[in-house]
Amino acid sequence: MKTDVQIAQEANLLPISQIAQTLDISDDELELYGKYKAKLSLDILQRLENKKDGKLILVTAVNPTPAGEGKTTINVGLSMGLHKIGKKAVTLLREPSLGPCFGIKGGAAGGGYAQVVPMEDINLHFTGDFHAITSAHNLLAAMVDNHLQQGNALNIDPKRVVWKRVVDMNDRALRKIVIGMGGKADGVMRESGFDITVASEIMAILCLANGLSDLKNRLGRMVVAYTMSGEAVTANDINATGAMALLLKDAIKPNLVQTLENTPAIIHGGPFANIAHGCNSVMATRIGLKLADYVVTEAGFGADLGAEKFFDIKCRFASLKPDAAVIVATVKALKMNGGVAKADLNAENLEALSKGIENLEQHISNMKKYGVPVIVAINRFAQDTDAELELLRSRCETQGADFALTEVFAKGGEGGIELAKKVVEVCETKASNFAPLYDENDSIENKLNIIAKEIYHADGVNFTASAQKDLDTIKKLGYDNMPICVAKTQYSFSDNPSLLGAPRNFEITVRELRISAGANFIVALTGDIMTMPGLPKVPAANGMDILEDGTIIGLS
Repeated sequence: MKTDVQIAQEANLLPISQIAQTLDISDDELELYGKYKAKLSLDILQRLENKKDGKLILVTAVNPTPAGEGKTTINVGLSMGLHKIGKKAVTLLREPSLGPCFGIKGGAAGGGYAQVVPMEDINLHFTGDFHAITSAHNLLAAMVDNHLQQGNALNIDPKRVVWKRVVDMNDRALRKIVIGMGGKADGVMRESGFDITVASEIMAILCLANGLSDLKNRLGRMVVAYTMSGEAVTANDINATGAMALLLKDAIKPNLVQTLENTPAIIHGGPFANIAHGCNSVMATRIGLKLADYVVTEAGFGADLGAEKFFDIKCRFASLKPDAAVIVATVKALKMNGGVAKADLNAENLEALSKGIENLEQHISNMKKYGVPVIVAINRFAQDTDAELELLRSRCETQGADFALTEVFAKGGEGGIELAKKVVEVCETKASNFAPLYDENDSIENKLNIIAKEIYHADGVNFTASAQKDLDTIKKLGYDNMPICVAKTQYSFSDNPSLLGAPRNFEITVRELRISAGANFIVALTGDIMTMPGLPKVPAANGMDILEDGTIIGLS
């Protein structure tokens, strides 16, 4: 089979103005970025404020494995399948980060014959949103250090500056650095570091803001440092809010592209799900719901991370009511969760599959706790046997989950028709009684314990001595009545990536708590999770190139 980039390069793209017309978007509401990309005016929401929202479908997955699950591919393929059966559908995705694109994970534009295009642009610089976020974040960092240099009128403690810098690349060498070295004119010397751009609070804010005014209010609330007496210092205190908003004036607008089959796709924002809240922007979702009858959106990694944060953070803040949740799984991934080595996944193994299905069953049970109907989408491969697929179907039905096979990677929208019909059937016959899992005004300890016990099936949560100090500070400053964003490994329900399947008899250890006052949540870091990833031994970048005629190779 051809590579993803080869398939994308052979696509028959329509001018983006034609894609916009299928959604009844006027020319005045479209800002062109070349022939096949455009930004959408936020005025669309004002024009359509009285129009009934379409159905909101969340696509999530089991815990990821090296075998691959294909969540984004299913997301794109489902929207194309809905289009095939005559439904007005749009797919909503996050923007890819350059870090994993050049690292090990690859891009985030789907795969095979279920991709969003132009794939090369989307996976690379796209419309510059990430660069704008990087610039706004680093402007604030520069202004904080300039404040220290110019007399420190706010009495900031240089050892308690918590606002690092960011770059959209995996670069472990930047995790811990010393800045201000040199002479007196070179700044105040202190320890600092870099996070990856997708972990920036500004990324989270861009994706949670409901407009420019809300964006500015959130930016201004961000805590950047603490004074010698322990008081919080915000971006407003540094007088950086207006300039940051100026840098984000275009980035706040969602991006319109298309799938390989010309189904509209809105792609905007890109917070990671293991170190951030893992959902595309509220603005993109709201616009999509006004423009289409079916909106298919994703949450990052497994449902224990992406879906939990989609429900407990994004839906809570945006007053969204999802109509169904699709959990993506593959036979291979479930067999790996059942203990099979990657090299042996092609052989039928019903015993290992049965054990691995426990991972899927826990995700099904968890999603039901939010009152949302659940559909399991099996990303089918040629090596899957009838006995394995029948075992999967039987176990899903026992759990009360609807079930559909998909082959969108190989067949595009045609391979997504079965899932599309099942989604429509569920939306028309089953009511969603969505509600978040916990009360945001509950204590931080109780909120974390609810997530740990109900979603991870842990025995509870414990705090390191350092995290306990963070907890005391947060309570003292009055920031404790916000939702929780758990930064945790994506590979396991636990905080130990080697515990696959559905582990029991473990605790979640919180080693650090961070205030994200602008995003309006508390970040709880667990395990060895890093906010600045590193490159693997053989980065994907090693196999990438551009030929003399402009053809890109090696991008996935």
